[in-house]
Amino acid sequence: MTEQNLTLSLVIGALLLAVFCGWRGAKKSNPFKGPRMIPWRALMLILVTASLLGLVHYVDLLRGI
Repeated sequence: MTEQNLTLSLVIGALLLAVFCGWRGAKKSNPFKGPRMIPWRALMLILVTASLLGLVHYVDLLRGI
C-alpha cells in the first residue's frame, strides 16, 4: 500500500468517525441512564482537525513535496 492510499484511507476513516461522534453528541441526554461519560463533541472536533491535517499531507504527497 502506498503512502498516498494509506493517508487517504486514514482521512476517510477519521471523517467517518467524526460524523459518528457528531451524531452521538447531538442525541438528547437521558438522565435516567446517568451522565454521558464520553465527550462526543470534543472527539468530533479532534477528529475533524486530524482529518484536515491528513488532507493537507495528502495534497503535499500529490504535489511531490
